[in-house]
Amino acid sequence: MKTSASTTPSPQYKRELLAWAFLPLMLGAIEGGVIGILTKRLFDGVVDSTILDWSVAALAAAQGFANISSFMWAALSHGKHKIYFITALKIAAVLLIGTVAFVPISPAGLALLLVCVVGTRICWTGVVTLRTTVWQANYPRSSRTVIAGKIYIVQALVLASVGFGIGEAMKIDEHAFRWVYPIAASFGIIGAWIYSKIRVVNHEELLREEKSAPEHVSLIPWKAFSLLFEDINFAKYMCFQFILGVGNLMLSAPLILVLSDSFNLDVLEEILIVSTVPILMIPWSTPLWAKALDKMHILTFRAIHSWFFVASSVCVALSISFAYVPGLWIGAVIRGIAFGGGVLAWNLGHQDYAPVEQSGRYMGLHVTLTGIRGLFAPALGVALYSYLVANGYQGGPIVFYIGALLSAVGGIGFFLLSKGRKNREITC
Repeated sequence: MKTSASTTPSPQYKRELLAWAFLPLMLGAIEGGVIGILTKRLFDGVVDSTILDWSVAALAAAQGFANISSFMWAALSHGKHKIYFITALKIAAVLLIGTVAFVPISPAGLALLLVCVVGTRICWTGVVTLRTTVWQANYPRSSRTVIAGKIYIVQALVLASVGFGIGEAMKIDEHAFRWVYPIAASFGIIGAWIYSKIRVVNHEELLREEKSAPEHVSLIPWKAFSLLFEDINFAKYMCFQFILGVGNLMLSAPLILVLSDSFNLDVLEEILIVSTVPILMIPWSTPLWAKALDKMHILTFRAIHSWFFVASSVCVALSISFAYVPGLWIGAVIRGIAFGGGVLAWNLGHQDYAPVEQSGRYMGLHVTLTGIRGLFAPALGVALYSYLVANGYQGGPIVFYIGALLSAVGGIGFFLLSKGRKNREITC
């Protein structure tokens, strides 16, 4: 199947950019750092502390482990109208986020909150999985990173504003979420309506090609992994992406616990360090990363990009060791710069391997693997932290050093794969 022409289809791009200006106003309310910190504050003393800590870990990791459902969305949407399917998922997310406003402050309320947040993230996994197919159909490779980068700049600015706003509201009234979440959901409705007007270039041809190859997708989970045996080079890329991802995902929940246990910060300061500051760095760093990704293969890009996660983790580890609060802010800035490249690489990297009619399949596998590491990595981080603290060790720094080590292994792996790829090109 042929992709769009070399010029950007302006009406589609403008609609998409506008939609992504409204949708993050909804998503920001359940961003992992924000919802984790609020939950820790709201339910402290209401439920058992161990249950609360693991609930915070689950909420902080929901965006990651919900991705395991990606194979399901890739299969269910196969041959279906992409925009209608994505819009339906967004409406489901709106309803779940709106329900958070009615959560009682009780053990049952905590369970309902978990259902709402995890349910929203599962729906959003479908959106993330399918929108890359729309991008690949609508925008040429030469401009795709720039377009995606601009979308993420808008999204990051809005997400950061929402996190800051919720932090301020909760400082004034701890029950402010009763009115914040309905407002957030209403913006989601507007964003979903705008997105529903987008058209996919060569949509009919895309759907015909999908329907002609039903064997490419399946609702049986393990069949999604057959792609790893069909495309060995992609499998190698996924291997080191998995290691890098574990080193990153295992740190968010322990950071929330460390800030609560070891530092005297208010709710807004915690949200700023965990969520708002890193997100604010995305708009600044994404255009720089986009220019780099436009000029190089994803392997070369990741070989450079991974080391920003290493630097951030080491910086936070040292800051915890010496109770140095400014270092936490520096670590948050570096982490945000890493996120700026990460959002591009994570959403577009598979397209250096996938033909457009199989983009959903490649992205589905990629997102499913993200879900698998998201299922255990935060739990690993919390378990290590809890074990070390219980045995008299300074758990925070050690956990962050382990995360840095895993990210470094990922970066070295990408470098070796990139070097091997260039050697093959020279030989050919």
